[in-house]
Amino acid sequence: MSQAIYRAAILSPLGVLYCSADDGAVLEVLYAAGEPYAGKLNPVLARLRDELDEYFAGQRKTFGVPLALSGTAHRLKVWDALRGIPYGETVSYRHIAERVGSAPIAVGQAVGANRVNILIPCHRVVGSDGSLTGYGGGLERKKFLLDLEGWKR
Repeated sequence: MSQAIYRAAILSPLGVLYCSADDGAVLEVLYAAGEPYAGKLNPVLARLRDELDEYFAGQRKTFGVPLALSGTAHRLKVWDALRGIPYGETVSYRHIAERVGSAPIAVGQAVGANRVNILIPCHRVVGSDGSLTGYGGGLERKKFLLDLEGWKR
């Protein structure tokens, strides 16, 4: 028997976040693209909303809401490495590649496939020279998130 999927549009300083969850975990946190949709907050999405509010208020550095990730073994390994990047710090694609035993381009593809923005902090991955590179939500959002976390270049 399949579980119900709940969807909700959660407001944030970065605009609307389209979020989905089942009865036990968050499935997606995506930046709005297109028309907003109506949704229903189940307990998981309500907790996600509260944790995001705390994060954006500078009161939360880690997330406790459970995630249900779906991807290849390589992507899961990369996403796990991303979750290990401390709040307010950045690492390069090359650093992640060395950590997971992969090529930087494959890491970039896995980072780009992240469907749980902010919670899996792909915004903390920068170019080898420290430059802000690639972010599915746009570089303005990436810079906002890093500034929120007190990132120093």
